[in-house]
Amino acid sequence: MSLQVVSTISNSSLLQPGFSLLNFNGHVFFFGQKGWPKRSCPTGVFLLDIKQNELKMKPAFFSKDSCYLPPLRYPALCTFRGNADSDEYQYIIHGGKTPNNDLSDKIYVMSLVNKSNKKTTFQCIEKDLGGDVPEARYGHTINVVHSRGKSVSVIFGGRSYTPLAQRTTEKWNSVVDCLPSVFLVDFEFGCCTSYILPELQDGLAFHVSVAKNDTIYILGGHSLQNNTRSPSLYKLKIDLPLGSPSVTCSILPGGISVSSAIVTQTSDNEFVLVGGYQSDSQKRLVCNTIVLEDSKIEIVERASPDWTPDIKHCRIWFGCDMGKGSVLLGIPGANKQLISDANYFYILRCKEAEEDKEEEMAAQICSQTLTEDPGDSTPFEDSEEFCFSAEANSFDVDDTDTYNEDDEEDESETGYWITCSASCNIDINTWVPFYSTELNKPAMILCSSGTGHWVHAQCMDLSETMLLHLSEANVKYFCNEHVDLNKGLQTPKKVVHLKKQPMKPLRKKAAKKLTTPAKKSFLRRLFE
Repeated sequence: MSLQVVSTISNSSLLQPGFSLLNFNGHVFFFGQKGWPKRSCPTGVFLLDIKQNELKMKPAFFSKDSCYLPPLRYPALCTFRGNADSDEYQYIIHGGKTPNNDLSDKIYVMSLVNKSNKKTTFQCIEKDLGGDVPEARYGHTINVVHSRGKSVSVIFGGRSYTPLAQRTTEKWNSVVDCLPSVFLVDFEFGCCTSYILPELQDGLAFHVSVAKNDTIYILGGHSLQNNTRSPSLYKLKIDLPLGSPSVTCSILPGGISVSSAIVTQTSDNEFVLVGGYQSDSQKRLVCNTIVLEDSKIEIVERASPDWTPDIKHCRIWFGCDMGKGSVLLGIPGANKQLISDANYFYILRCKEAEEDKEEEMAAQICSQTLTEDPGDSTPFEDSEEFCFSAEANSFDVDDTDTYNEDDEEDESETGYWITCSASCNIDINTWVPFYSTELNKPAMILCSSGTGHWVHAQCMDLSETMLLHLSEANVKYFCNEHVDLNKGLQTPKKVVHLKKQPMKPLRKKAAKKLTTPAKKSFLRRLFE
């Protein structure tokens, strides 16, 4: 195992605890930034370009038929192949935290459409599910299992907010462990089924899981109820006959008491367990090799890398699986740094140099991120299992994820990337600045019709001069679709006409007063 220091050049502030990494054909992509998507990358997905120990982030794009994917933190991720013979695979994304601390219950399928030197395009589709749909959560895992020629996704564990009916003013933002239910998700028919197993007593959050064929192994995790890390090793076996699925669970010896660890796959049957915490005040610096063979698992301790003094003495650490036996680790920077949110990053390579040329990692690995936002509630780790307070007012302003002016606006369907009219031609992937005042987003103007709605200035055929005038002046604007309606409602103002007396009566009246010969001569010339 080797440890390599990398320096971040661009968008380094996006690499905060809770991010995820996606590996498509050896290319690693970052997903799950803290805050709304930046205007430089509305999709919130970046290509990690690592050259000469420098890490740069390049924005990626979504196809026009993609749905909006919020920058989720702490979701459950796993890869999925359409069939065993296919080299192409997709990522399944479920749950996670949105930037305003809402929890998602949606499930997305993300696939690579096109990759070139200058542009990477993804397709993201939201799946409609029915039946026993899992509640919104984060800190859980999802795996794909195969049995009798069929495939299903398995969701387990995680953490959620207290149900609305049970919340109080003092404990409005408190979180609880999810029920220990096992969910089977059938993507072909879009249905979910939940199972309660007596062996699973806690809905473990921040655990790790590995899968092979029809079996999933669940290791570690933290329970809020008793503030412990489970030392048990659970084995879930899923059978998919023609009728109803069968789910069984057994408890095996040889478990590890750990939470918020990372697991990366190094070969078809071998995984490496890295990081995590073994207590509230102690990181777990020991690494383990996990070997899966048929229906058997073996966990042994392996030689750890030469951890740097900064890693050994830091209070918290976080990271994610990069795929192909590599892990991206981050630790907080020193307080003396000018940038308060700056972090140091390392790449941990679990393979030997000659093993790096092996084939792509297997499909059944579920990437599990490490930790949660730093907080003052614990002096050692940032995992939310320790720092998420039950009281809403116990959060520091800097630790909350609420929107502020420094973050960008929500650029979903309610933001700048909308269809403002029937003739709207603004495309998120092809838009370029049209007005000199634009930078990284289309110019918009509010239509005063009804409750008001936003439209693109370019779609309304506004000149730049008129756009500036409407922006500066305190006048109402009506879009092309409502301008005629507005004109019909307006009543023309009455025009006051000036009264003028006829000229001839005035001249005859003046003629009566003329008596002198000179005035009579002037009068004759006037009426000739």
